[in-house]
Amino acid sequence: MAKSDGRAYRWVWGKTQDRRRYRDGQRGWNPLLAHLLDTGATARELWDRYLPDNVRAVLTEAFGGGDAATARAVVPFLAALHDLGKAAPAFLGQFDQPETRSHLYKARLEWEEEARSHGTPLPAAWEALYWAHHQHITAATLPRLLGCDCAVANGQSCRAPEHQGLYAAAYALGGHHGHVPGAETVGTATIARGGADWDGVRAELVEVTAVLLGVDLRRLPALVAPVRPAALIQLTGLVIMSDWIASNDDRYPYADLADSDEEWWQAAQNRAKDAVDALRLDRWKPTEVTWQELWPGTEPHPVQAAAMELMPATGQALVIVEGPPASGKTRLALWCAHRLACRNGYQGLYVATPTKADTSWIAEEVRQFMHAAVPDGDATLAVVHSDALEQQTVYDMTDPEQSAQEKATPFDSLAAGIHTTLESDEDERNPAGAPGDKHHGRDRAVMDPWYLNRCVGLMATFGVGTIDEVMLAAQPSKHWMLRLFALSCKTVIIDDAHAYELYQQDLLGSTVQWLADAGASVVVLSSALPAAVRTALTASWRAGLQVDAVSADTDGDDEGPVTVVDAHGHPRRGGPLPAEAPQRVTTVRLQHEKDPAGLASQLLDKARDGGCVGVVRNRTEKAVALYRAALAAAAAHGWDEAEILLLHEQFRMHRQRSTEDRIRSLLGHGALSRPDRLLVITTQGAAQAVDFDYMVSDLAPVDQLIERMGSLHRHPENTGRRPAWCKLPQVDVLFRPDPQEPDLPLVEPPRLRPARRAGNLDALAYSPYALAATFRTLRNRCDDRNRIHLCLPRDVAGLLASVYASRQTGEGAWAALLDRSWDDWLVTLARERLSADDNGVRPYVEGHPATVAWLVSGKLNGSGEEGGAEGLRALPRLSVPPVNAVCLYRQDDGKLTYDAEGTLRAEFYADRQVKKGLPSATERRVKRKFLLHTVSVPGKWFEGDGRLPDPTVWPRSPHKPLDRWNVLLFDAEGTCVSGLAGQVHYDPQTGLRRL
Repeated sequence: MAKSDGRAYRWVWGKTQDRRRYRDGQRGWNPLLAHLLDTGATARELWDRYLPDNVRAVLTEAFGGGDAATARAVVPFLAALHDLGKAAPAFLGQFDQPETRSHLYKARLEWEEEARSHGTPLPAAWEALYWAHHQHITAATLPRLLGCDCAVANGQSCRAPEHQGLYAAAYALGGHHGHVPGAETVGTATIARGGADWDGVRAELVEVTAVLLGVDLRRLPALVAPVRPAALIQLTGLVIMSDWIASNDDRYPYADLADSDEEWWQAAQNRAKDAVDALRLDRWKPTEVTWQELWPGTEPHPVQAAAMELMPATGQALVIVEGPPASGKTRLALWCAHRLACRNGYQGLYVATPTKADTSWIAEEVRQFMHAAVPDGDATLAVVHSDALEQQTVYDMTDPEQSAQEKATPFDSLAAGIHTTLESDEDERNPAGAPGDKHHGRDRAVMDPWYLNRCVGLMATFGVGTIDEVMLAAQPSKHWMLRLFALSCKTVIIDDAHAYELYQQDLLGSTVQWLADAGASVVVLSSALPAAVRTALTASWRAGLQVDAVSADTDGDDEGPVTVVDAHGHPRRGGPLPAEAPQRVTTVRLQHEKDPAGLASQLLDKARDGGCVGVVRNRTEKAVALYRAALAAAAAHGWDEAEILLLHEQFRMHRQRSTEDRIRSLLGHGALSRPDRLLVITTQGAAQAVDFDYMVSDLAPVDQLIERMGSLHRHPENTGRRPAWCKLPQVDVLFRPDPQEPDLPLVEPPRLRPARRAGNLDALAYSPYALAATFRTLRNRCDDRNRIHLCLPRDVAGLLASVYASRQTGEGAWAALLDRSWDDWLVTLARERLSADDNGVRPYVEGHPATVAWLVSGKLNGSGEEGGAEGLRALPRLSVPPVNAVCLYRQDDGKLTYDAEGTLRAEFYADRQVKKGLPSATERRVKRKFLLHTVSVPGKWFEGDGRLPDPTVWPRSPHKPLDRWNVLLFDAEGTCVSGLAGQVHYDPQTGLRRL
């Protein structure tokens, strides 16, 4: 081996060129030190501009001995060392793997010759090397390079208390590829470290990096002392984020070997600044404003005013707001996030919604809020879920030029699934065409396509996404630390907290604990929150704060719809009491469920002379049957088919979105052309923020009924326009009587008991006990005319307590039904709670902080969205998820089209167009059109007897990128010919159905 010149570490490669970027004559590799410096510089830039005060405080305590300036050097230094394990033969031998890097064969020969000539201790032969992941080698070797000089066996951690922080930090860095390794994995990786010569190379890398970043290695063991569980999570999350940013070859070009280490470091700092600028990763810096400045022309309602008064002057907070729909909870939550950011320096906010469909209108609300909330310039608004690109708002922000071109050809755009509804309405509001007038001025919201990548959207300043991200943040799946880190930088807003399973509520409690420990804030919104859920959330908050246990009734002297728990665990409640608040009296009738034809005729006749009617069905099959019956009877009742709309989740996405937009344009707040009459048939949660004159609902749990009533007489400005027959709020709740016990509702699924054949499939969607208890609660309130008069919000707490606070009892047949369904419900709840306990990780258990060993995960835990072993995989919800499939039509000549008529040919691209890294605008457009023609196949169709074939056995398309999607092909009549051939049918008017 050639004698080292003392700089052998400069010829250790850290990255190689991919096929897209590599050209003959170029150097095919980047020095490891250059990438370490790029990552360290990025971490420091994020420390200065992105990290909020609470995260910097936790990291300062854990890695700076309480001194912020010291932590500002140590944390980026640790982040830089995340890839130290690449300085080992096990990693370096992968330079030109035939499967992925065959184009680098010549570059590999040149690199190896140079490296050997400068004394880099490469092995004489590359065969039979012991292999381990480089991140695990980092975890195995780093502590001894940072100051642990204890004599211990290879792979074993020392027991000296003063060195435990070094090992914890090393393991946390070892998780930068998504999974924190366990002791056995790290111990095994020690064998692959490469021996003493490579220990020397790694020591040189550590020393050079320390000098450049201004770290005194002699002091390090005393400084690295993470105790608070959030510290390790935040370190790993920051490292992952910094590494992902610094791995962009476009923003971080390869270093020039002729430059010095110091020049590399200066270049890294310049690149980091430019990258953070380009990605708009500066934390939110709001200024103190009034309510009227945020929402001109409005005044805070009493509940909003009470919450504003209860907010603590300083520090983090848990805020719980309970109020009926349309009571301004979303705006109040945004005001709280603004106030908390002003006082605590949070990086931004994230709004979590129950479903993907909810994110669309919430994103628009946040987009409008940003105009006044962002003092100057613009900021990133990310929609965070796998199908975000199908939303017009996201497409407008990521690809504005393409979006403008497609909007200019509305016929083609609409036919291809790019909806242009409300263009005329926007023009009427903004006749001059000035951009952003819809948002009271220039649009502040932007979104770089980078934020469309998995987990990345959570890093944006403003985020709107599903509750799944919050659920996965407390489960040890791939990159869960990044999710939790991103959320801990923000105020997290949980919308519709009552809409989640017990499993999800328990996981939410775990995440709330982590956020409390991290110094973040949480705002919880609900229109019907059981008292037990509120108590559990406040208990989780206090547990995360590690304050003394406080009894559940400490806030019992205070009442009101707003609960605020401060940074010390002290709760306050206030706001107008339900009995004192403005009441909306709603008349409820319990009605026998009619056949679809009878119900359709009744509704069409009732609203013949006017009225906007909403019908909410528990299952898609019932919604479709009613819609078909309504269409068949429309002409006889003087209705036009265009006045009858159907919305559910088994339509292709573009049809679903266009129908949602149409309903909202007609019945939403400020609608310019509210129709005289309309019949809208939906499923639960399918139509949000709209205003019906009269409603019909299937029997559902009481909290769901309260939520559904929120769409009844929602907007007071429509009161004077309602027909006489529906001047007052009215809702009919439909139930099926039990054939064997006519006084009881049929709320159990078919064949629940061997001797009982009749059953109600609605019981597969909701708990039979919750349905029975809800029915009995309402029946007990009936007057002699079979009417129930509910005063909302006064009666909400009593209704919830009657169903959920304690077990209902009865006599005779009622007793038997309640006993059966209660026992089944307890079993279900126990299973959900056990699953949440098994899957979730909490920062403290019995007062003891989580150690790095508690954070270990692996492939068996999955990636959060998929993968993993049964019983170990992370799950955002226990209900079986749907299977998303692209629906296309196959014409007689084999051509694939978006439409049955064959006029709109599906778009693909060739292999040469597929690039590594960020998708091009063309790729995003193709993906978006696939998303817009995707349908959700119910997960229950793939379970039990007669289940449909699993998507893994469906034929794969030969076209790029369709080969990576689940695909259903249909003929012109809508019969499936590939994927689930002969087993499903798609009708553009009614959606997907099973044959």
